[in-house]
Amino acid sequence: MIEVRDLKKSFGNVTAVNGVTFNAKSGAITGLLGPNGAGKTTTIRMIGTLVGIGAGGGSVSVNGLDVATNADAVRQTSGLLTDARGLYIRMTAHENIRYYADLRGIDPAKSEATIARYVGWLDMKDILDRRTDGFSQGEKMKVAIVRALVHEPSHVILDEPTNGLDVMTTRALRELVKRLRVEGRTVMFSSHIMQEVAALCDEIIIISKGRVTAQGTTNELLSMSGKDNLEDAFVALAEIDAEHAHQTQREAALK
Repeated sequence: MIEVRDLKKSFGNVTAVNGVTFNAKSGAITGLLGPNGAGKTTTIRMIGTLVGIGAGGGSVSVNGLDVATNADAVRQTSGLLTDARGLYIRMTAHENIRYYADLRGIDPAKSEATIARYVGWLDMKDILDRRTDGFSQGEKMKVAIVRALVHEPSHVILDEPTNGLDVMTTRALRELVKRLRVEGRTVMFSSHIMQEVAALCDEIIIISKGRVTAQGTTNELLSMSGKDNLEDAFVALAEIDAEHAHQTQREAALK
């Protein structure tokens, strides 16, 4: 389980995260929804130990381990995929993945078995021994996701994993996420694709202006908002309409 309590983060005068609190349960898929600049990516990076939690910044625990004081242990149990998915272009897909397995000190026989399993799930056999230079966005994503999972983490955190992917790669990734849930892992991801979130997530957290404005299942969010589809519910619960109305009023007053 991932437990986030009163998480805060500012960059200069900009408050990116302002008291975010939620749980992401084991054996479940938790989705983070929010407009651009809402604080989703900063929240994910703090959970994944890429951004530090300062004094008074709240707390995050992963499987009972405090992120601020046990960062190395948290990394051992977490698989993190951010929007920075750079690969070593002179290495093959297999070499990129094996390199990360070796850095983690995983026994080669064990890592090869793990790689083979994910390669089969994501249908990567045709690209495994190709250099990654010139890979499509979907091919890069497949390599990056296996690289993030090669140590078999119990907690998987994905930041907009299907952004820019073709239909078939998106389908393969969705099936992978479902398999991870069946295996009892904690899966958390952010996305702007409402259909994807509605189809996959057991619980949805809506973040706006650095704070949680709503959370629950798809049906619970529909009930809260009085809307009949997730997109309209998101707009209402993220208070986007209200912000747009305020902006319109401000612009009218300046004319």
